[in-house]
Amino acid sequence: MKKKPFSKIPSVKGVHDVLPGGQAEAFQLVEDTGRKLLEDYGFMEIRIPVFEYTDLFARGIGTATDIVEKEMYTFADRDLKKITLRPEGTASVVRAFIQHNLSHAFPLSKLYYTGPMFRHERPQAGRYRQFHQIGAEVLGITSPTIDAEIISLMARFFDALKISGLEFQINSLGCHQCRPPYRQALKEFLKDRLERLCENCRRRYTKNPMRVLDCRLTGCQKTTQGSPASIDHLCEGCFTHFMEVKNCLNQLKIPFQINERLVRGLDYYVRTAFEVVSTRLGAQNAVAAGGRYDGLVHALGGPDVAGIGFAIGTERVISLLDQTLAGAKPDCFLAVVGDQAKQLSLPALHRLRQEGVRIETDYENSSLKSQMRRADRLGARYVVIIGDDEIARGKVILRDMTTQQQHEMDLETWMPTLIQKLQAG
Repeated sequence: MKKKPFSKIPSVKGVHDVLPGGQAEAFQLVEDTGRKLLEDYGFMEIRIPVFEYTDLFARGIGTATDIVEKEMYTFADRDLKKITLRPEGTASVVRAFIQHNLSHAFPLSKLYYTGPMFRHERPQAGRYRQFHQIGAEVLGITSPTIDAEIISLMARFFDALKISGLEFQINSLGCHQCRPPYRQALKEFLKDRLERLCENCRRRYTKNPMRVLDCRLTGCQKTTQGSPASIDHLCEGCFTHFMEVKNCLNQLKIPFQINERLVRGLDYYVRTAFEVVSTRLGAQNAVAAGGRYDGLVHALGGPDVAGIGFAIGTERVISLLDQTLAGAKPDCFLAVVGDQAKQLSLPALHRLRQEGVRIETDYENSSLKSQMRRADRLGARYVVIIGDDEIARGKVILRDMTTQQQHEMDLETWMPTLIQKLQAG
């Protein structure tokens, strides 16, 4: 009786493999560009855990947010403690800042991170259940200058990747002093319109009415048109701060738009909030976002220091890249024919790789014709052919895969000759 083949096990819905040959290279380009730029601005890398105690996100993000209410991957570990895969990075960075007393070593901390985040959302274009972010946090600086500086940093990031068609939107959400009167004014505006809001927004009306403005449903957006704006209810300190942010952005020649509906989805934001949106992404149009969270460190048990940060969605940035990236191509392919030549190949590969030469070879005793086809598929610039016949003459053959020309090199000196040729370009 013939055995049935094993069934294939697919990846989890909403989770994607990042494959070589273009995808992984795009991730590398975006992350390397972000890393270099952040370090140029004085940021230091921090690596935060993939999972934390659930209470960190409940307290930090806010229990009335969509993330905490219905999007987190939460489970009990073997000690029956509730653990959550991180849905965002700020709460974890702040937890590490407090736990390791970084305020003593770095009173003005500028930290960045990269890596996966997890949210149980309906998978769609630009929205995945495992996605990646480049994030940065500044702790201990109250000056509005830093607000403008990190927005300009993001502008430089997108310029470096040659991504256009972006709009920088900003708003001020006020502080704990001026926000309560604004929330009350918003509730007064909404109370006679509740029946026209979706079920989520009716629930938000009680817990966090500002979140109603963040709803993407067309009916809710129409219903909230003409609602009070937070920037019209700012206290003197918040007004002055926001005016200075705008002034700094103008000095830096960073174009921006004021979006009175921009409230962000997390409870910890105060004062400056911002988003970078693209006209090319459809409904999920935010490429990067962030804002100020001056009370979060204290709320999580740390010192009363200011904070501001942002996160860039790596997959969304990649979707906007105009260039097509290919896998890394070898500088050279070593084609080996014969037993004696095979004995020479392994030491030669080892030495050339020590010298920084990206070189590939065949490991299966294939024919020369088959090896040349593989070298061509890999996009190798040169092929070095070592055969027993060439060894007997004290020679190897170098073939230029672009010009299809080839010539002999001395067996004793071919490796430094090849290195010199590659270095010369």
